[in-house]
Amino acid sequence: MKKQFAITLPFLLCAITMFAASTPYNMWWEKGNRFYQQKQYDSAAYFYEQIAALKPQNAEVYYNLGTTYYRLNKIGPAVLNFERALRLNPDYKEASENLALTQSRISNHIAKGQDIFFITWWQSITNSRKATTWAVLSLIVFLLVIGSLAFKRFNKSKPLPPQLIGILSFVWVIFLLLAFVSSQNATTSIDAVIMQDNAPLMNNDQKGKPQSLLPEGTKVELVNEKTGWAEVRLADGRRGWIQQSLFTRI
Repeated sequence: MKKQFAITLPFLLCAITMFAASTPYNMWWEKGNRFYQQKQYDSAAYFYEQIAALKPQNAEVYYNLGTTYYRLNKIGPAVLNFERALRLNPDYKEASENLALTQSRISNHIAKGQDIFFITWWQSITNSRKATTWAVLSLIVFLLVIGSLAFKRFNKSKPLPPQLIGILSFVWVIFLLLAFVSSQNATTSIDAVIMQDNAPLMNNDQKGKPQSLLPEGTKVELVNEKTGWAEVRLADGRRGWIQQSLFTRI
C-alpha cells in the first residue's frame, strides 16, 4: 500500500501543480476580459500583462494587450504588442489590421519600403511557426538516409541509384538549417519599438544635436549594441544611435 502511494504521489503532485498554474491564468483572463468590456482599460492591461508574463507564446494575449493599449492611446505599447502577436502568428489578420490602424496615428510615421521578393520569401519560410515543421522533416529525411545506407549495405541484389543518398543528405542539411534559423527567430528578435515620443536619434559619436526625433511607436531594427546605446536601422534605411532605455525589444 505504501509502495502504491509512493508511486501515485508524484502524479498527484504534478496534477495539483498543473491545476494551480492554470487557475491564475483562467482567473486573470476572465478579469482582463471583464474589465475590457467595462472599459476599465488600465485594469484590463494589468491582468493581460500578468498572462503575457506567464504564457509568452500566446499571440492572442498580445493581441488583447495591443487593443487595450490602443484604447488607452498608448501608441508604443500598442504597436509593441501587435508586433509580438504577429511574430508568433504572422497570419494573424486582426493583429495586422490593428497594427496598421495604430501606425496611422503616429505622426511622421516612417513607412517600410517594399522588400525584394527573395527577402519576403526567406522571412516566410523561416518564421518561428515553421521551426517544428522543419525539425520533423529533417528527422524524416535523416531516417531515410540511415535506411538507404542500411539497404545498400545488406541488399546487394537491388542496388540503389548512386545519387540517392547524396541527394537525401543534401535535403537533410537544408531542412536542418531551416529548422535552426526558424528556432532562432522564435527565441531572439533584432526588432524593437520606440516607447517615448520624440526619441533622439544620434550620430555615431552620440553627441551634439540629434539627426532626427523618432515618434513613439516607431519600429527599428537593432544593428549593434554597446553600454547604454544601440545602433538602429529605420524602415527607410537611415541609421543612427539611440539610448537603450527608449525602446523595447519585440
